[in-house]
Amino acid sequence: LSTDLKPERRKRSIYEAVVYEANNSGTAQFALPQDLPRYGVTIGALQLARAELRFGLSDARGLFGPPPKLSLGGKDMRLEPGKGLAATGGAGFYAGADATALQAGSIEARFSYAFRGNGWLTIVPRAGDTIWSLTSTWPSPSFQGGFLPTKRHVDDKGFSATYRIGNLALGQSLIDVQDAAPVERVGPSSRLASGTSAGDYEARIELIDPVDLYDQVSRAAKYGFLFIGFTFVTFLMFDVIGGVKVSSVEYLLVGAALILFFVLLLAFAEVIGFLWAYLVASAAIIGLITAYSSAVLKAWRRASYVGGLLTALYAVLYILLSLEAYALLIGSLMLFVALAMVMYFTRRIDWGSKDVQAAG
Repeated sequence: LSTDLKPERRKRSIYEAVVYEANNSGTAQFALPQDLPRYGVTIGALQLARAELRFGLSDARGLFGPPPKLSLGGKDMRLEPGKGLAATGGAGFYAGADATALQAGSIEARFSYAFRGNGWLTIVPRAGDTIWSLTSTWPSPSFQGGFLPTKRHVDDKGFSATYRIGNLALGQSLIDVQDAAPVERVGPSSRLASGTSAGDYEARIELIDPVDLYDQVSRAAKYGFLFIGFTFVTFLMFDVIGGVKVSSVEYLLVGAALILFFVLLLAFAEVIGFLWAYLVASAAIIGLITAYSSAVLKAWRRASYVGGLLTALYAVLYILLSLEAYALLIGSLMLFVALAMVMYFTRRIDWGSKDVQAAG
């Protein structure tokens, strides 16, 4: 099976989803086992003229474009809805086939069809040897399920992956002599269509967005203590070393302004996007705190230090939020450096003296 996956972002109001079109083509080779008699079955007992070739889809409503094509032994087949596999709840399509040619040897089926989906694509292998090759322009795939690709390549331009799964790995025999009634239901599967995680005997590829809007806002909030801590330490330095008294109410107001940044960021990001929302929210908070600091610290020069510090912090934070890797490492190193600087500049302060206690 070869799949060409074409992803697309769809937006409505403040919501965004990743949808795709999957163009599939492939071949299936059928043959009777040479040791069929040992299962108590003779070739004459098989109703090969009434065989059916079934394709299972979790939701057949996703089929689009030209009708699916199927040929068996070089002969085009007429397709009918339903009778999908049990794993897909019966959804899909099938064709009645005359498979009497299996008495003389193998028979080959060729097929092609396209369907639309959302977010992820799963295959449930059933053959003796399943080879699935998939390509896409999506740069951030997530390979899940009980089977991982034997080969894969991922870069900024997209990815390619190849799976090869045998029935021995599936733990299933290729021969079933039970009287299994065909599944007639045509509706979507209650399992594969539910969006739950892939099973142990499935291969799934999810089209993920590693740094989306809400993830970025959530990660920004986790670094909130950086802003509050750095800003409070700056005020504390002016308080203890510079002799400027800063009351607890003024600390509280500055902290409230820093927390308001994250509310503004989320509110604007849902309307104008994360980058512009970040610029607007950070500029508003930096301007507000800088102006307020000029009154609290009794000098615009001192307030400019606070404004410069916040500008640098917001710039570094945006870089951290844009990274997929090393964000935690860089953030941890920043905290270490900041703590080391505070300890260095306050190493000679006698925190038990009356002057320091009065200033605090």
